[in-house]
Amino acid sequence: MQEGVDWRFPADGPDAEAEEPNRTVTAGVTAEAVPQGNVAQQSGDQTPNPTGNLMKGEEESSVQDDEMITSVAEAVDPSLDLDPAAIPPLKRPGLEEPAEEDFSTMEELLQQEEYGMVQPRRGDVLIGRVISVASEGLLVDVGLKREGIVPAADLNRLDAKTRSNIKVGDEIPVYVLRTSDQDGNLILSVHRAQAETDWLRAQQMMEKEELWEGKVTGYNQGGLVVPFGRIRGFLPASQLVGFPRRLTGDARTARLAKLVGETLPLKIVEVDRRRRRLIFSHRAAWFEWKERQRQRLLEEIQEGEVRHGIVSSLRDFGAFVDLGGVDGLIHVSELSWERVEHPRDVLKVGDEIDVYVLNVDRASGRIGLSLKRLIPEPWSQVPEKYHVDQLVEGVVTRVTDFGVFVKLEEGVEGLIHRSELADIEPQRPRDLVKEGDLLLLRVIRVEPERRRIGLSLRQVSEEEWSQWAASYHGVEAPASADPAAEANEPTSDETP
Repeated sequence: MQEGVDWRFPADGPDAEAEEPNRTVTAGVTAEAVPQGNVAQQSGDQTPNPTGNLMKGEEESSVQDDEMITSVAEAVDPSLDLDPAAIPPLKRPGLEEPAEEDFSTMEELLQQEEYGMVQPRRGDVLIGRVISVASEGLLVDVGLKREGIVPAADLNRLDAKTRSNIKVGDEIPVYVLRTSDQDGNLILSVHRAQAETDWLRAQQMMEKEELWEGKVTGYNQGGLVVPFGRIRGFLPASQLVGFPRRLTGDARTARLAKLVGETLPLKIVEVDRRRRRLIFSHRAAWFEWKERQRQRLLEEIQEGEVRHGIVSSLRDFGAFVDLGGVDGLIHVSELSWERVEHPRDVLKVGDEIDVYVLNVDRASGRIGLSLKRLIPEPWSQVPEKYHVDQLVEGVVTRVTDFGVFVKLEEGVEGLIHRSELADIEPQRPRDLVKEGDLLLLRVIRVEPERRRIGLSLRQVSEEEWSQWAASYHGVEAPASADPAAEANEPTSDETP
């Protein structure tokens, strides 16, 4: 150090020196101001280090630098209380400390570097190319300087078709089970990779609220088992549309068992890979699925088609049939060619039937159906089957004041006017016949275009009636079996 050295701190502005004269130190700072130890070290033995330990020399130099900075700072401003340990080490230009790397073996060095390649971690899913297929497993190239091994035990967890389809040269997803076993091998799993792919797909579907259709493969007391790829998903009974909540015990189990094999519309509502939970909801998907099915069906269905459906409900005016997402209506007049009082006389809820599509209104979403149009229109064959003066048998279906309706066959009814019931016209036809009576009648008029057949009871002779009754019942019928004959017999009040 030389006397008269002007030690200046950087000025804060052009007038800083005038405002703070104390910051300029003109007093001489001599070697006496520096601790003797430092001087001694600086002027110490200059004999070259026989061991050539450069690092040791650098450490000693650093200590000397720290002490010198402290001494100079105290000389400039004695109020400063500096801890040498708090002062960062002085780095000399051009000298950089090497990174601390400790490679115990060449193998670890190679594994660490892998020639700049990113190393896989447990749980990673990689795409690899099969380079060998053997009974012990697969050898797979995943782009590293070492191949991965898929053990045979992992392959045995795959279905037979998937195993048989794996060939040399195929690119397949593999899951990293272990980055290195005791022999340094990279252990992979095809089965886990496929499952992880399914987990990822399930997560994406849940986030997008996508609709999915799954097939029920099992059940337990709590709900249904539905596979999703290679993951076993679960559908709680509480998330089933139409499932009675109050069912318990065997009744509940039996109801769930009936759903095995069914395909249901579902949405994924929970994905937890750590706990391996995949939860579905039928309720969340139901209304969206119904609307999709309805739109699809309305676009596809055509008049004149025959569709299969299930009777979903009955009303006084007709029956509703579920065609697979949308309901169509069979009006009561389209249930049968014969008169139907109420749809329940022909159908019941749950019946599986074929129906004829009468009309489709896509704007309103209404579909008209028919049951009777699936069989030939009975009246179209009436001219060939019935003619005047023919004897026919029929069952009384209705009795009115003006006459009696008689069913001749499915969809064909004739009318006995009360004037044709007996030679003496009865005032009240029901005094002569009742609903359900089986009668022998003569055809007196056929009008297929008007769907009318005129019948007569009084024009059937007693002999014809007796022969018919005997052949029908297997015994000789008395003459009194003829209602017309009974009606023609005078009462005691009419005897002269």
